[in-house]
Amino acid sequence: MGVLEDSELSILIQVIKKLRSPQGCPWDKKQNHESLIPYFLEEVYEVIESIDERNWESLEEELGDVLLHIAIQARIGEEDSKFNLMSIIRKLNQKIISRHPNVFNKNQKIDFNWEQQKHITSKRESRLDGVPKKLSALIRAHRLQQKASKTGFDWTNVEPVINKVYEEIKELESAISSGDQKKIEEEFGDALFSMVNLSRHLELSSENALRKSNNKFITRFKKLEKKIAKKGKKFEELTHEEMDKIWEKVKY
Repeated sequence: MGVLEDSELSILIQVIKKLRSPQGCPWDKKQNHESLIPYFLEEVYEVIESIDERNWESLEEELGDVLLHIAIQARIGEEDSKFNLMSIIRKLNQKIISRHPNVFNKNQKIDFNWEQQKHITSKRESRLDGVPKKLSALIRAHRLQQKASKTGFDWTNVEPVINKVYEEIKELESAISSGDQKKIEEEFGDALFSMVNLSRHLELSSENALRKSNNKFITRFKKLEKKIAKKGKKFEELTHEEMDKIWEKVKY
Protein backbone atom coordinates (compact mmCIF):
# COMPACT_ATOMS: atom_id res chain seq x y z
CA MET A 1 0.00 0.00 0.00
CA GLY A 2 1.12 3.57 -0.64
CA VAL A 3 1.83 6.17 2.05
CA LEU A 4 -1.59 7.81 1.70
CA GLU A 5 -3.44 4.48 1.56
CA ASP A 6 -1.63 3.31 4.69
CA SER A 7 -2.15 6.53 6.65
CA GLU A 8 -4.36 6.89 9.72
CA LEU A 9 -6.38 9.50 7.81
CA SER A 10 -7.05 7.00 5.03
CA ILE A 11 -8.14 4.41 7.61
CA LEU A 12 -10.55 6.96 9.11
CA ILE A 13 -12.06 7.66 5.70
CA GLN A 14 -12.61 3.95 5.09
CA VAL A 15 -14.09 3.44 8.59
CA ILE A 16 -16.63 6.24 8.04
CA LYS A 17 -17.44 4.90 4.58
CA LYS A 18 -18.15 1.48 6.13
CA LEU A 19 -20.32 3.00 8.88
CA ARG A 20 -22.39 4.81 6.24
CA SER A 21 -22.70 1.77 3.97
CA PRO A 22 -25.86 -0.39 3.74
CA GLN A 23 -24.13 -2.89 6.06
CA GLY A 24 -23.01 -0.15 8.44
CA CYS A 25 -24.27 1.38 11.68
CA PRO A 26 -28.01 2.25 11.73
CA TRP A 27 -27.36 5.52 13.63
CA ASP A 28 -24.56 6.69 11.31
CA LYS A 29 -26.50 5.78 8.17
CA LYS A 30 -29.50 7.96 9.02
CA GLN A 31 -27.52 11.11 9.86
CA ASN A 32 -27.41 14.19 7.63
CA HIS A 33 -25.66 17.58 7.79
CA GLU A 34 -28.38 19.14 9.97
CA SER A 35 -29.00 16.21 12.34
CA LEU A 36 -25.33 16.15 13.39
CA ILE A 37 -25.21 19.81 14.49
CA PRO A 38 -26.23 19.35 18.18
CA TYR A 39 -23.80 16.43 18.61
CA PHE A 40 -21.00 18.42 16.98
CA LEU A 41 -21.62 21.38 19.28
CA GLU A 42 -21.57 19.07 22.28
CA GLU A 43 -18.17 17.69 21.23
CA VAL A 44 -16.77 21.21 20.80
CA TYR A 45 -17.90 22.16 24.30
CA GLU A 46 -16.30 18.99 25.65
CA VAL A 47 -13.04 20.13 24.02
CA ILE A 48 -13.38 23.47 25.83
CA GLU A 49 -14.07 21.69 29.12
CA SER A 50 -10.97 19.51 28.71
CA ILE A 51 -8.83 22.60 28.07
CA ASP A 52 -10.30 24.40 31.10
CA GLU A 53 -9.53 21.36 33.26
CA ARG A 54 -6.08 21.00 31.64
CA ASN A 55 -6.90 17.33 31.05
CA TRP A 56 -4.70 16.59 28.06
CA GLU A 57 -5.66 12.93 27.78
CA SER A 58 -9.31 13.93 27.62
CA LEU A 59 -8.48 16.74 25.17
CA GLU A 60 -6.82 14.27 22.81
CA GLU A 61 -9.93 12.09 22.87
CA GLU A 62 -12.36 14.99 22.45
CA LEU A 63 -10.40 16.45 19.53
CA GLY A 64 -10.68 13.01 17.95
CA ASP A 65 -14.46 13.17 18.40
CA VAL A 66 -14.52 16.56 16.66
CA LEU A 67 -12.45 15.11 13.82
CA LEU A 68 -14.92 12.21 13.61
CA HIS A 69 -17.76 14.65 13.04
CA ILE A 70 -15.79 16.45 10.34
CA ALA A 71 -15.10 13.12 8.65
CA ILE A 72 -18.79 12.13 8.76
CA GLN A 73 -19.85 15.51 7.37
CA ALA A 74 -17.28 15.08 4.62
CA ARG A 75 -18.58 11.59 3.80
CA ILE A 76 -22.16 12.88 3.55
CA GLY A 77 -20.90 15.59 1.21
CA GLU A 78 -19.08 12.98 -0.86
CA GLU A 79 -22.21 10.81 -1.13
CA ASP A 80 -24.04 13.84 -2.52
CA SER A 81 -21.12 14.60 -4.90
CA LYS A 82 -20.55 17.98 -3.23
CA PHE A 83 -17.12 17.56 -1.61
CA ASN A 84 -14.99 15.09 0.31
CA LEU A 85 -12.44 15.17 3.12
CA MET A 86 -9.48 15.55 0.75
CA SER A 87 -11.11 18.45 -1.12
CA ILE A 88 -11.83 20.11 2.25
CA ILE A 89 -8.16 19.77 3.25
CA ARG A 90 -6.98 20.94 -0.20
CA LYS A 91 -9.17 24.05 -0.08
CA LEU A 92 -8.06 24.73 3.52
CA ASN A 93 -4.37 24.53 2.51
CA GLN A 94 -4.96 26.92 -0.38
CA LYS A 95 -6.82 29.38 1.84
CA ILE A 96 -4.19 29.36 4.59
CA ILE A 97 -1.36 29.91 2.13
CA SER A 98 -3.18 32.64 0.18
CA ARG A 99 -4.08 34.50 3.38
CA HIS A 100 -0.52 34.42 4.71
CA PRO A 101 1.54 35.99 1.91
CA ASN A 102 3.72 37.49 4.65
CA VAL A 103 4.77 33.93 5.55
CA PHE A 104 4.70 32.03 2.25
CA ASN A 105 5.88 34.85 -0.06
CA LYS A 106 8.73 36.28 1.99
CA ASN A 107 10.49 37.60 -1.11
CA GLN A 108 7.63 40.06 -1.64
CA LYS A 109 7.23 43.18 0.45
CA ILE A 110 3.61 43.03 1.56
CA ASP A 111 1.69 45.31 3.88
CA PHE A 112 -0.44 42.45 5.18
CA ASN A 113 -3.82 42.77 6.85
CA TRP A 114 -5.57 39.45 7.61
CA GLU A 115 -9.09 40.90 7.80
CA GLN A 116 -8.60 42.95 4.65
CA GLN A 117 -7.30 39.88 2.83
CA LYS A 118 -10.34 37.83 3.88
CA HIS A 119 -12.63 40.69 2.87
CA ILE A 120 -11.11 40.74 -0.63
CA THR A 121 -10.83 37.00 -1.24
CA SER A 122 -14.33 36.26 0.08
CA LYS A 123 -15.87 39.19 -1.85
CA ARG A 124 -17.74 40.46 1.20
CA GLU A 125 -19.95 43.55 1.15
CA SER A 126 -19.15 44.67 4.71
CA ARG A 127 -16.05 44.39 6.87
CA LEU A 128 -18.34 42.90 9.53
CA ASP A 129 -19.40 40.02 7.28
CA GLY A 130 -18.12 36.53 8.07
CA VAL A 131 -19.00 36.42 11.76
CA PRO A 132 -21.44 33.49 12.23
CA LYS A 133 -24.87 34.53 13.48
CA LYS A 134 -25.10 31.37 15.61
CA LEU A 135 -22.06 32.25 17.75
CA SER A 136 -22.69 32.98 21.40
CA ALA A 137 -23.52 36.67 21.81
CA LEU A 138 -20.31 37.34 23.78
CA ILE A 139 -18.02 35.76 21.19
CA ARG A 140 -19.91 37.40 18.33
CA ALA A 141 -19.61 40.84 19.97
CA HIS A 142 -15.86 40.27 20.41
CA ARG A 143 -15.39 39.24 16.77
CA LEU A 144 -17.47 42.13 15.43
CA GLN A 145 -15.40 44.56 17.49
CA GLN A 146 -12.18 42.95 16.25
CA LYS A 147 -13.27 43.33 12.64
CA ALA A 148 -14.27 46.96 13.16
CA SER A 149 -10.93 47.60 14.88
CA LYS A 150 -9.01 46.36 11.84
CA THR A 151 -10.47 49.26 9.84
CA GLY A 152 -9.16 51.77 12.40
CA PHE A 153 -12.56 52.19 14.08
CA ASP A 154 -11.31 51.77 17.64
CA TRP A 155 -9.78 53.49 20.63
CA THR A 156 -6.00 53.37 20.90
CA ASN A 157 -5.86 52.87 24.68
CA VAL A 158 -7.98 51.42 27.45
CA GLU A 159 -8.95 54.59 29.37
CA PRO A 160 -11.77 55.76 27.05
CA VAL A 161 -13.04 52.16 26.91
CA ILE A 162 -13.38 52.13 30.72
CA ASN A 163 -15.09 55.53 30.58
CA LYS A 164 -17.53 54.11 28.04
CA VAL A 165 -18.39 51.26 30.42
CA TYR A 166 -19.24 53.77 33.17
CA GLU A 167 -21.24 55.83 30.68
CA GLU A 168 -23.30 52.78 29.66
CA ILE A 169 -23.88 51.82 33.30
CA LYS A 170 -25.23 55.30 34.02
CA GLU A 171 -27.56 55.04 31.02
CA LEU A 172 -28.72 51.67 32.34
CA GLU A 173 -29.42 53.17 35.77
CA SER A 174 -31.45 55.92 34.09
CA ALA A 175 -33.43 53.34 32.11
CA ILE A 176 -34.12 51.35 35.28
CA SER A 177 -35.42 54.52 36.95
CA SER A 178 -37.76 55.08 34.00
CA GLY A 179 -39.27 51.61 34.37
CA ASP A 180 -39.28 51.17 30.58
CA GLN A 181 -38.46 47.45 30.20
CA LYS A 182 -37.60 47.74 26.50
CA LYS A 183 -35.19 50.60 27.23
CA ILE A 184 -33.71 48.68 30.18
CA GLU A 185 -32.99 45.70 27.92
CA GLU A 186 -31.40 47.95 25.29
CA GLU A 187 -29.14 49.73 27.78
CA PHE A 188 -28.25 46.45 29.50
CA GLY A 189 -27.16 45.10 26.10
CA ASP A 190 -25.09 48.23 25.47
CA ALA A 191 -23.43 47.82 28.87
CA LEU A 192 -22.57 44.19 28.09
CA PHE A 193 -21.24 45.19 24.67
CA SER A 194 -18.99 47.81 26.27
CA MET A 195 -17.72 45.23 28.79
CA VAL A 196 -16.85 42.88 25.93
CA ASN A 197 -14.99 45.77 24.32
CA LEU A 198 -13.08 46.30 27.55
CA SER A 199 -12.14 42.62 27.69
CA ARG A 200 -10.86 42.87 24.11
CA HIS A 201 -8.67 45.86 24.95
CA LEU A 202 -7.36 43.94 27.96
CA GLU A 203 -6.56 41.04 25.58
CA LEU A 204 -9.02 38.79 27.38
CA SER A 205 -11.86 36.64 26.12
CA SER A 206 -15.12 37.66 27.78
CA GLU A 207 -16.51 34.20 26.98
CA ASN A 208 -13.60 32.48 28.75
CA ALA A 209 -13.70 34.90 31.67
CA LEU A 210 -17.44 34.41 32.22
CA ARG A 211 -17.15 30.63 31.88
CA LYS A 212 -14.43 30.58 34.55
CA SER A 213 -16.55 32.81 36.80
CA ASN A 214 -19.46 30.39 36.32
CA ASN A 215 -17.23 27.51 37.40
CA LYS A 216 -15.96 29.50 40.38
CA PHE A 217 -19.53 30.28 41.43
CA ILE A 218 -20.49 26.58 41.18
CA THR A 219 -17.52 25.57 43.36
CA ARG A 220 -18.32 28.20 46.00
CA PHE A 221 -22.06 27.49 45.99
CA LYS A 222 -21.45 23.78 46.53
CA LYS A 223 -19.26 24.69 49.52
CA LEU A 224 -22.10 26.88 50.77
CA GLU A 225 -24.50 23.94 50.49
CA LYS A 226 -22.13 21.70 52.45
CA LYS A 227 -21.65 24.32 55.19
CA ILE A 228 -25.40 24.75 55.59
CA ALA A 229 -25.98 20.98 55.63
CA LYS A 230 -23.22 20.60 58.23
CA LYS A 231 -25.12 23.00 60.45
CA GLY A 232 -28.17 20.75 60.09
CA LYS A 233 -30.04 23.57 58.38
CA LYS A 234 -31.90 24.15 55.10
CA PHE A 235 -31.64 27.21 52.85
CA GLU A 236 -35.21 28.17 53.70
CA GLU A 237 -34.37 28.29 57.42
CA LEU A 238 -31.60 30.86 57.02
CA THR A 239 -31.93 34.61 56.66
CA HIS A 240 -30.20 36.41 53.83
CA GLU A 241 -27.70 37.83 56.33
CA GLU A 242 -26.86 34.36 57.65
CA MET A 243 -26.32 32.97 54.15
CA ASP A 244 -24.21 35.97 53.19
CA LYS A 245 -22.02 35.44 56.27
CA ILE A 246 -21.36 31.81 55.27
CA TRP A 247 -20.82 32.86 51.66
CA GLU A 248 -18.09 35.28 52.68
CA LYS A 249 -16.29 32.39 54.44
CA VAL A 250 -16.47 29.93 51.50
CA LYS A 251 -15.19 32.53 49.05
CA TYR A 252 -11.65 32.08 50.35
